[in-house]
Amino acid sequence: MPRKKIITLFGIGSFLQDMGAEIIYPIWPFFVTSFAGASLVVLGFLDGLGDAIVALSQVASGYLSDKTGRRKVFIWTGYSLGGLSRIGYALASSWQWLIPFRILDRVGKIRGAPRDAMVADESTEKDRGANFGFLRAMDNFGAVVGITLSIILVFLLPLTTIFLVAAIPSLIAAAMIFFFVKEKKGGNGVWKKISFKGWGKPIWLFFASTAFLSLAAFSYSFLLLYVSRREFSIPQTIVLYLFYSLVAAVFSLPFGRLADKIGRKKVLGVGIGFYIASLSAFYYISFWIGWIAFTLYGLYKAAVEPVQKAFVSELAPKQTRGSALGGFQLIVGLLALPASLLAGFLWNSFGDWAFITAAIVLCIASVATLYFVKE
Repeated sequence: MPRKKIITLFGIGSFLQDMGAEIIYPIWPFFVTSFAGASLVVLGFLDGLGDAIVALSQVASGYLSDKTGRRKVFIWTGYSLGGLSRIGYALASSWQWLIPFRILDRVGKIRGAPRDAMVADESTEKDRGANFGFLRAMDNFGAVVGITLSIILVFLLPLTTIFLVAAIPSLIAAAMIFFFVKEKKGGNGVWKKISFKGWGKPIWLFFASTAFLSLAAFSYSFLLLYVSRREFSIPQTIVLYLFYSLVAAVFSLPFGRLADKIGRKKVLGVGIGFYIASLSAFYYISFWIGWIAFTLYGLYKAAVEPVQKAFVSELAPKQTRGSALGGFQLIVGLLALPASLLAGFLWNSFGDWAFITAAIVLCIASVATLYFVKE
């Protein structure tokens, strides 16, 4: 199958998946806290637990896809689980019942590392950043459509019905990948011997710098609740989230192309700078500063996420790319749980100091990335 056709199909799948996900993401914190006994700590636990499950599922699927030479099965299965979990959310009768479906939802992320490995395999050094940028742009454009639908549906349907509607795009994406994506069965179902001896010092240093960055990357749910309790109504908060997603969608591909031209580290450094500036803006929140803060947050997401994946896929040998990308997601996901719990604690105890703490950690991450990691 031609390279561009595979990348395009993955882009469409990402668009559909994120459209379904983002129909519920803007209302997720309000949905969770609508259950009796569900506090900010519960929200942080659910979000952090979900990210930890993502980490474990991606490292497992990345490794297995390297061992078997089969990646597609993880991708369409992951999309299917994402759709089924939203049906489960709609049927939940208490916040405790959200836990198993949250786990199912996040296990659906087994699609991530194998898909990214296929994208890396179908790319060259001259277009790898652009291809990951395209994929991230489609993610974010799907988010824009999903959030727009969320704004409309929240006035028309009960929250539980919205979750049922959100399951449909992911199930369509699963069917599309299953029927139309053809892969090279490198392993032909035979388990290969995988060696990590080719992993040099640069990839481990990059993982270390990623760990610091992940400690500051607390759940977006806190940012939505923060602005909604300060300067924005719930509908305005959803529109603000839509605007952030649009910024991330528009700039993901340009930042990916820029990284292909000037190098990965420079774009990562700029992206971390956007995040620090965003946190500073949140500290001095007002109605208009809120728009600036979310603009900077969108630029951070556009610059950092696609470039990180391109960076990891190039630091690892080709035969272990799935494992490397899964390991990268393992670090991001496992640290998301303590990051979200810490953010919830800091917010409850010290308020705006959560932003200051995150900014300090980000400064450490930027130094680690720019001075110790080699391309």
